[in-house]
Amino acid sequence: MANKDVSIIIADDHPILLKGLYEELVSNDYNVIGRAADGMNALELLLKLRPDIAFLDIDMPFLSGFDVIKMARDKGVNTRFIVLSFHKEASYINRAKTLQISGYLLKEDSFFEIARCIEAVISGNTYFSSSFDHHSLDQANEELRSLQLLTPSELRILKLVARQISNNNIAEELGISVRTIEKHRSNIISKLNLKGGPNALTNWALTNKKIILEI
Repeated sequence: MANKDVSIIIADDHPILLKGLYEELVSNDYNVIGRAADGMNALELLLKLRPDIAFLDIDMPFLSGFDVIKMARDKGVNTRFIVLSFHKEASYINRAKTLQISGYLLKEDSFFEIARCIEAVISGNTYFSSSFDHHSLDQANEELRSLQLLTPSELRILKLVARQISNNNIAEELGISVRTIEKHRSNIISKLNLKGGPNALTNWALTNKKIILEI
């Protein structure tokens, strides 16, 4: 597919970064059909224009890039999403993988890297910035694989833990004993290979709350 045949929208709340990305894409013959400076405007453009690719900053006013992606997909938008961020933490990588985002680039990346990402994404592949170290990506993959080991009952309990609901209230809501809840929690801790004492599961669930609730 020629560059001019790839329709793109871009969204970033930093005017200089938005302008710079727009100019780089246009100068390389990409068809940029829309720009947005916040998450709400980005969502409106997605619903209206349905581009092939959307570049979204993660941290934007009104709606984050992740929120925009989830809401656009709920509306049936088939756009391939590439997120742009300064964040390298495993929790962000995990959330991107959970949302099955096509690409994850860092704002420090060169346009050469951006072009490689576009090519990969258009070909139906997933692309993560070469600036990510293998350990971060491997850690994210391992955590997601561990979540897939949970039974439906364990996953439901984990979601309630992430919402900071107590064992007593979880037991009441599910109609089972507190002792059964404690056993489930122990199994979850073992499957996720968590360490750090009795609060390990709660702390991990709160850190990864958005990922857990989207599964």
